[in-house]
Amino acid sequence: MTSPYETLGVSRDATQKDIQSAYRKLAKKLHPDLNTGDKGAEDRFKAVSAAYAVLGDEDKRGKYDRGEIDETGAETPPRHFYRDYAGTADAAGRYESAHGFSDFAEGDDIFSSFFSRRAGGQQRQRGRDAHFSMEIGFLDAANGTKTQINLPGGGPALDLTIPPGTRDGQTLRLRGKGEPGRDGAPAGDALIDIRVRPHPLFATDGDDVRYEVPISLSEAVLGGKIRIPTIDGAVNVTIPPHTNTGKTLRLKGKGLHKSDGGHGDAYVILKIVLPQAPDPALSAFVESWAAGKAEDPRKGMGG
Repeated sequence: MTSPYETLGVSRDATQKDIQSAYRKLAKKLHPDLNTGDKGAEDRFKAVSAAYAVLGDEDKRGKYDRGEIDETGAETPPRHFYRDYAGTADAAGRYESAHGFSDFAEGDDIFSSFFSRRAGGQQRQRGRDAHFSMEIGFLDAANGTKTQINLPGGGPALDLTIPPGTRDGQTLRLRGKGEPGRDGAPAGDALIDIRVRPHPLFATDGDDVRYEVPISLSEAVLGGKIRIPTIDGAVNVTIPPHTNTGKTLRLKGKGLHKSDGGHGDAYVILKIVLPQAPDPALSAFVESWAAGKAEDPRKGMGG
């Protein structure tokens, strides 16, 4: 099987920044929204996304390099999550959500106390909070979603609501799902730190979203209506005639959800893209276009 390093086209000693840059470049090129009907591009996009899911997380990358997980992120061989407490009845069991939200735990000291049962006679005390982390996709964070997670220690799956506009680093609280209290005191809470995977197309700027959209030469010269993606679905926009690369369209209210209930805006940067295959008619026109040869777009830059 092709390694995630080969899929992203980076060396094994690449920095996390190099890996993120390679992913964004490939994912942007192969994104299904920009390659409608191209099954090959869609399959490559999935492979690139899967590779980044492993290498984009330093912890998972380390596990892959040590042979603890394979190219899909699955553990190999199976292991006990609480390996520091092997030999206890509570130590058995693999910790991984059916939805791929694995490695929530941060700090063995929390789970040491979480599963211990101290001697009686101590005062009634609320249970300690337990800290976890999980990774979600950009669009799930932007638009909100509902999912189920499995916390360590067994028990039923828990429903978790991701509110619209959730930001990277935000902490969600599940009340009463932390360490049990002593002598009948309330349990602590489960605090889940959210990590948002970067999106190949959309980049955040506070409450706003910025991204590039390619347009053809004829759309740039003549203008017209085109359909473009936004974080909550595709919309139609009008391209003015004589549009240059770099022109920015503002889509009001198409950004991220704000805490006060409003929305940021989307800023679409247009980029002229020539046909992939050379067009003899276009080349002949430009060759005979005297006014075009006289135009100097770099005038005034010096040199």
